[in-house]
Order: sequence, then C-alpha cells, then structure tokens
Amino acid sequence: MNTSSPRATGRGFDSAHFRQALSQFATGVTVITTRLADGSFRGLTASSFNSVSLEPPLVLWSLGNAANSLPIFSGNSHYVINVLSAGQEELAKRFSRKTSNPFCGIEYELSRTGQPILKGVAAWFECHNRSRYPEGDHVIFVGEVEDCDAHPQAALMFHRSQFGSTDRG
Repeated sequence: MNTSSPRATGRGFDSAHFRQALSQFATGVTVITTRLADGSFRGLTASSFNSVSLEPPLVLWSLGNAANSLPIFSGNSHYVINVLSAGQEELAKRFSRKTSNPFCGIEYELSRTGQPILKGVAAWFECHNRSRYPEGDHVIFVGEVEDCDAHPQAALMFHRSQFGSTDRG
C-alpha cells in the first residue's frame, strides 16, 4: 500500500522559521545506544522519539542522512533507547558531540543482547531494528520493543533549545 502523497505546494518555506516553531514543542531527551560487531559501543542523543503501537510494541526515532552513525544504526540488529532522567543533561551533551568514546567513565549495564543501557535513566527500551524509512533529510527508524524498564522519576526535557525537567517539585 502506497500512502505517500504528492509533494506539498511550495510557498517560499523558511527553514529557520520552521525550526523556531518546532522548538515550541517540548520533547523528552534520549540517548540511543548500540554495540558493534567488534564489541565497541556507539551512541547518540535524539529527541525524535515516539510510541507507534502497543500490539506489536513499536517505537520510532529519526536520524539525519548526514549523520556519521547512520550506517551503524541502519546495519545493527538491535539498539537501546535510553530516556534520560532530569539529572542527566551532561550525558545528553556528551552523546551529542563527536568524541572518540562517549562511554568512557560512565556507568552502564548490558542488555540481554549485549546492548549498553545507561545507568540512572528514567526508562529504557531494547529494540529489534525492525524497519527504516527515508523521508526528507532523515531516516525514520521503527524498533520493535523486546524488553523495557521504567524507573519513575523526573525526565529530562528539551524546549526552546534549553534543557529542563518534568519535575513539578
């Protein structure tokens, strides 16, 4: 079934204005992690996370076409979506930069399939890399959740290009 439509009519669209409008939507902050065949780990910060389906359990996130890690996440069978807690702003920043090893000096444990789960997160979802959909300048990843856990606490948020939290206290 083809559900795509013809391209919307252009009206001199301003991408900076679009980005500013998007910044009004508060999102959670995640770090997506995976293990490579050589045993090393990779991870990146993403705020483009959402639920898709309860049956089967599906979630999605997206990654830019120009990202160096696109081939890694496209080719691996599994990854973990770590939902950061309110105190983990530095982890979000660490995994958003190009560093040789963002895992150096941080605490994590391994999932059933050997994927890194960051310590102290509000929740995590271990996913089978079910499908990928190229759209615009990103690839949408749909993961089938094989395991997950939640640790009820305030979550890290991103709104108007600033970090905050869901803490109401």
